[in-house]
Amino acid sequence: MKVLVADKLEKSALDGLAALGCEVVSDPNLQDAALHDALVSSGAEVLVVRSTKVPADVMDGSSLRMIVRAGAGYNTIDVDAATERGIWVTNCPGKNAIAVAELAFGLILSLDRFIPDNVATLNAGKWDKKGFGKGKGLFGRTLGLVGFGSIGKEMVPRAIAFGMDVLVFSGHLSESDAAALGVRLAASLGALARESDVVSVHVSMRPDTKAMLGKAFFDEMKPGAFFVNTSRGEVVVQSELLAAVESGRITAGLDVFDGEPTTPEADYDGELRGRRGVYVTHHIGASTEQAQEAVAAETVRIVEVFKGGGTPPNAVNEPKAAAEQR
Repeated sequence: MKVLVADKLEKSALDGLAALGCEVVSDPNLQDAALHDALVSSGAEVLVVRSTKVPADVMDGSSLRMIVRAGAGYNTIDVDAATERGIWVTNCPGKNAIAVAELAFGLILSLDRFIPDNVATLNAGKWDKKGFGKGKGLFGRTLGLVGFGSIGKEMVPRAIAFGMDVLVFSGHLSESDAAALGVRLAASLGALARESDVVSVHVSMRPDTKAMLGKAFFDEMKPGAFFVNTSRGEVVVQSELLAAVESGRITAGLDVFDGEPTTPEADYDGELRGRRGVYVTHHIGASTEQAQEAVAAETVRIVEVFKGGGTPPNAVNEPKAAAEQR
């Protein structure tokens, strides 16, 4: 079985795939037409990607049987087109949950204690203990979680360790399960916004979550509250978030946003550059060594099962041909 890896992937994954007897071709720079040409010319049956986009035209004329998203979200892959072409799409859910939760809390702490500004001000040669000594503290405050998948669940023990109350908005959590986990359920997004001192977003990108957080939500948030997004930029109406920040009502920590560069290194001169009231990281939520090794191991497991004739683990679709055989 030939596997084309079109993104940077840990050596342990490449070695693991080779150990399965796969012929592995790795080219992290493949994009668009070059990716299509590589798929066709190589005859690869399996494509492994991370952030690389896989639209319908990239699949055309290829020998693909499975696409593995070496991560959780798969909104960069045209799943409907894959289904029509008889191609499985799988992912590696939950393997980066701890890493993303850790970054989310890093952003929360940074907002509360002005950590990036502390560092920048001292590096500029100025001491300002008076100005920066105004953090509110997290103990006793309410953390509102929008979404409660694997990452949202990882936020709970961390919040409890900081002495925070946890409020959850989720369509998949019962009152009894919430109580067992030590969290409370919010009746609506608006209720969560009104009660939370910190809002942290942990939903996947789907049609029903696209632009789900806009002016109505931000207008409901407490004055002085923090808004953190480590999920997907598309779930937020960015212009309306920035209007709320500009008004001085809230501050924000973002690991994802509109207009992100699509390559690992690039220049950035977008609307978030130098903006006050917003701390921005470089979409690094899942980028810890621990998380990437876990994803690497899961990627190898998926290919191993598929190569052995089994249904791919974590499949997010059922290809047309497979459905017709049932």
